[in-house]
Amino acid sequence: MPITELLERNAKECADEIALVEINPAAVEDVPHVTWREYSLIQTNPSQECRQEMTWLEFDKKANRFANLLLSRGVHKGDKVAILLMNCLEWLPIYFGALKAGAVAVPLNYRYTADEIKYCLELSESDVLIFGPEFIGRVEDIADRIPHIRQTLYVGQSCPTFAESYDYLVKFMRSIAPDVSISDEDDAAIYFSSGTTGFPKAILHDHTSLMHSARVEQMHHGQTKEDTFLLIPPLYHTGAKMHWFGSLISCSKAVLLKGIRPEWIIRAVSEEQCTIVWLLVPWAQDILDAIERGEIDLSQYKLDQWRLMHIGAQPVPPSLIKRWKKYFPEHQYDTNYGLSESIGPGCVHLGVENIHKIGAIGKPGYGWEAKIVDRDGNDVVQGEVGELAVKGPGVMKCYYNDPKATEQTLKDGWLMTGDMAREDEDGFIYLVDRAKDVIITGGENLYPVQIEDFLRKNNAIKDVAVIGLPDPRLGEIAAAIIERKPGFKCTEEDINSFCLDLPRYKRPRKIIFAEVPRNPTGKIEKPKLRKIYCGESLVKAQTEE
Repeated sequence: MPITELLERNAKECADEIALVEINPAAVEDVPHVTWREYSLIQTNPSQECRQEMTWLEFDKKANRFANLLLSRGVHKGDKVAILLMNCLEWLPIYFGALKAGAVAVPLNYRYTADEIKYCLELSESDVLIFGPEFIGRVEDIADRIPHIRQTLYVGQSCPTFAESYDYLVKFMRSIAPDVSISDEDDAAIYFSSGTTGFPKAILHDHTSLMHSARVEQMHHGQTKEDTFLLIPPLYHTGAKMHWFGSLISCSKAVLLKGIRPEWIIRAVSEEQCTIVWLLVPWAQDILDAIERGEIDLSQYKLDQWRLMHIGAQPVPPSLIKRWKKYFPEHQYDTNYGLSESIGPGCVHLGVENIHKIGAIGKPGYGWEAKIVDRDGNDVVQGEVGELAVKGPGVMKCYYNDPKATEQTLKDGWLMTGDMAREDEDGFIYLVDRAKDVIITGGENLYPVQIEDFLRKNNAIKDVAVIGLPDPRLGEIAAAIIERKPGFKCTEEDINSFCLDLPRYKRPRKIIFAEVPRNPTGKIEKPKLRKIYCGESLVKAQTEE
């Protein structure tokens, strides 16, 4: 059934129960002996609200109002609605409102530059853009260059002149579900990923994919109505969204925490009685570091109900989980592997019962198949390295408007992941290397080609290659190997200063001045660079641990 039917079911069966809580700790100063809930009850300044909540009935009504707004503005089934918002209480009702209108939801990465936003809007053929206050400048920069966007809606106070106020318009819309027929095979959402060139691809999923991800999440982690999920990563990310689908299918509460400070995470778990928390490797490490520095006293919090900590989006160091179990010995631990092309996490799944296999990404998840193949598509012998391929109801329909890339990635229903892997004698899969050059740092993808193209604008640089180096906290960091032009002086400080025009997360963390090797066809020999520099980093990282 379409994913929207789960929301409608929850609105009927759990109408007055809390669906979503938004917590914004940075909005207020710490007040001793007062919880966020208590503070929100006495606070009268809307700009300082630190806690808001929404019932399932309110959630459904808000989604219906947005759906009816879209329909009243001439949005038709299959039209694209781009969502450019930071995590907030309105995010999911807007997403589901687009789906209820029969439209295709198009979440955008909030780190995109103005030109990247424009590129993704054009690639997805989006018809509507809805955005928040953090993006006024970026959207204004491209407002005159996106004529295909028929409507631009703004969520928040002080609506800019080039947009219309979502908050004002939805007040006049009916809160009952629109009469739009939606089937499992209908297009539902477009998420963005990257190919080897670093340019985003538009990944199209139908309602079958979304529903399967909800079932996978509940089958893997056993959510019930009594669970509370702490959601920290951005909702444009398939990982965050599809893990939250476990709350949707079980009609249970989720808490949107706007901030990643260790003390905020632990306090949210305690005050909201969270039972499930999904972390990235850096956040888990920061929590442990804060505990060991004495900045967090676990005895001051109510944490007995916390049953599951799971990690995804990047490889997990076994040493991290050993440290975690020292302080949280009763916690179940899990990790999930997935791609946006496989509707996020879960196509390969470790399982809470397999903590002895830390380091593996696991076995095929619920309803999924997996195999490891050679270059000709033949299964490799167990233990040998090949490319991981997955198959199941959550595989994308296609790369939207890119039939060539679709043909290269989908082979007889199998999704070729581009990741090299091996299988041990017990059937557990381990990632060995990435066939693609994407760098995963703190759960976010960095695309080396984009950084290289930027650095090549520097007149002192003859050639440059960007690779990922292992990092004990972020998983990987971007390192730029720079070959200077003869006669030009260029220091690490000069490069760091030059890179200030890049978004912070894209700036190289390490600068290496050396020759950039290329093969006879002119391609950079990145495997050679990884062998030279990653080996040294691995030794260093292991020594530091």
